[in-house]
Amino acid sequence: MCYFLGMRSRVLVVGCGGIGGVVSATLAEHAAVSGGAIDLVALTTNESIASAVHDRGFRVRGQDGSRTVRGNVVSSLPDDIEPFDFVLLATQPPQVEEAARSVQRFLARDGAMVCFQNGLCETRIERLFPAGEGRDRVIGAVVAWGASMPEPGVYERTSAGGFVIGRMDGADDPRLAALDAVLEPIGPVTVSRNLAGARWSKLAINCAISTLGTLGGARLGALMTQRFVRRLALEIMTEVVAVARAENVRLEKVSGTIDLDWIALTPDERRARGSAGLVAKHSMLLAVGARYRRMRSSMLAAIERGRTPAVDFLNGEVVTRGAAHGIPTPVNAEAQRLVHALARKEMAPGMDVVQTLARFAAESTGGAPDL
Repeated sequence: MCYFLGMRSRVLVVGCGGIGGVVSATLAEHAAVSGGAIDLVALTTNESIASAVHDRGFRVRGQDGSRTVRGNVVSSLPDDIEPFDFVLLATQPPQVEEAARSVQRFLARDGAMVCFQNGLCETRIERLFPAGEGRDRVIGAVVAWGASMPEPGVYERTSAGGFVIGRMDGADDPRLAALDAVLEPIGPVTVSRNLAGARWSKLAINCAISTLGTLGGARLGALMTQRFVRRLALEIMTEVVAVARAENVRLEKVSGTIDLDWIALTPDERRARGSAGLVAKHSMLLAVGARYRRMRSSMLAAIERGRTPAVDFLNGEVVTRGAAHGIPTPVNAEAQRLVHALARKEMAPGMDVVQTLARFAAESTGGAPDL
């Protein structure tokens, strides 16, 4: 492959859930009008999705209206297919390693796998390659927008935004320019030399927002109107920031505005019910809730479909790494436990579950419950 803008890129999208479906539809639409700049194949092992898209196309809803896009969707790949320059991994985190392993042989010798998952999945995918090769074969893409799949083949883009792309080791890579060109039709792309910082900042947001959205069973807008939910989100993010600092990660602002180093609670703020700093941090979360009010947790959707939620890759990742550094993360650990209890049908999602976690957080950290 020659990494220059304007050259044709062969792209495989693995997974046609909310994010993968919107990515596939947008790239297929762009390919149809770009004169072949992108050669796209979408792969899903979900037969109901494959059948729906094959029969009726990708049906996409968004703030700019509804449209139907025809695309090349398959449920398996022939052994003699031409290798792909980019394999965009758009599955949920619990399925990403199996998905990557299943298509690894179809990656071009100088191609790259691209992780769209929340969490820190790049290191897991790097381990699938021979020792010393993985870092050169994996690129990370932080997805700064949301999407859901209300029914097979129907996709709803729930918020605007783009991508932050880069390598976890911060190295320059000529393929980043080509990947920028591939993803640009979906949203604005920022190439970062500190992808690890962007990943950890997004991890902090997801540990709070996605997990609380799962426990509460509500969209983000409704959640963030509740003061105790915002306080709980701050407690969760504070633990994540502490672990990130122990990992010597320089955190990046999320969407250029949300500063995780600033939003983490100070010891005084943790004990207080109100202060100028707390008012500012609550206001920030209110603004986030308003901007992404339609966003719905993908973990909640996974549980509803009987699939394994990604909480071990979010809060669980923080708990594991925190333990390695001797940093307590009780709120993230309890949130992880509650999500698994939901998945086992031991309880139903609702605000009472979030209140239970808020009381636990106040007791375990000595903070104000804000209930």
